[in-house]
Amino acid sequence: MTNISPVVLRGGYVTLEPLSLEHHDGLVAAASDGELWNLWYTSVPRPEQMHAEIERRLAMQEAGSMVPFTTRLNNPVTGEPGKIIGMTTYCDINHELPRLEIGYTWNAASSHGTGSNPDSKRLLLGHAFETLGCVAVEFRTHWMNMQSRTAIARLGAKQDGALRADRRMPDGSLRDTVVFSILASEWPQVRSGLDLRIQKRR
Repeated sequence: MTNISPVVLRGGYVTLEPLSLEHHDGLVAAASDGELWNLWYTSVPRPEQMHAEIERRLAMQEAGSMVPFTTRLNNPVTGEPGKIIGMTTYCDINHELPRLEIGYTWNAASSHGTGSNPDSKRLLLGHAFETLGCVAVEFRTHWMNMQSRTAIARLGAKQDGALRADRRMPDGSLRDTVVFSILASEWPQVRSGLDLRIQKRR
């Protein structure tokens, strides 16, 4: 894998579009749904920080270290992409192996339980393993973010371990990071589990 180009990934519940500054207002509205920036164990940008965050992610894309997406909830009648509900990325990209992380993800509070998360992960994992040929895909989250840890484990990812005092949070605290991964050999079983979860919601 020499390069990962921005791509549109469309599923049954969500569509992932290449991030752009045109998404700014929709992303501010999505982050305001639940005031996600107030969750101390996450790094969701405040409304006044959203423009800078979009530019930061686009700069990392230009440098080849990230591919950022905007997540839209599909219209249940037409199936077309609709309301913006959050952001996600391919990051920490190792082009030689190849291997990458799915991270920097957040979704509006009202979208939880809608099927958007398993559908988004199905799209990202499928593209990583089946198109990009990744040998492994990684997930990382705050030790204290039990909702995220549970969701990652439910995908079928295995916990590799924890990195203590791995990162400084916006409030100045040090984050212990839990690392999970899915290997290419495990993807068929994980895919079947995700497909079943998504099918049950229809």
